[in-house]
Amino acid sequence: MEQFEELQERTRKFALRIVKLFRSLPKTDDARLLGKQLLRSGTSIGANYRAACRARSRAEFVAKLGIVLEEADETVSWLELMRDAGIFPEAKLREIVQEAKELVAIFVTSVRTAKGLTSSI
Repeated sequence: MEQFEELQERTRKFALRIVKLFRSLPKTDDARLLGKQLLRSGTSIGANYRAACRARSRAEFVAKLGIVLEEADETVSWLELMRDAGIFPEAKLREIVQEAKELVAIFVTSVRTAKGLTSSI
């Protein structure tokens, strides 16, 4: 259970970093548009992980973890797009992109493990 709580806290802190990044974006149309997408996906990782931890069955847990993984991967995509479009300096995005990629890796492994536990094949 402690592992779940640690990951909940990590995803909560990540969401806070996303909120702070959003607040510091340039006030241009493209930055705000991409920023809103980033804000939505980046903050939903933790919320959906909390929901997964409260799943009523292993199948529901796997399904909810799949959503968490999708949101984490989408967040990486938005961050990289902001970097590549020059909306936010690469140096300032490096750490948060790395954290987002680590979260993706964690949830890829979690989904694979959880699926392995649910299938008898």
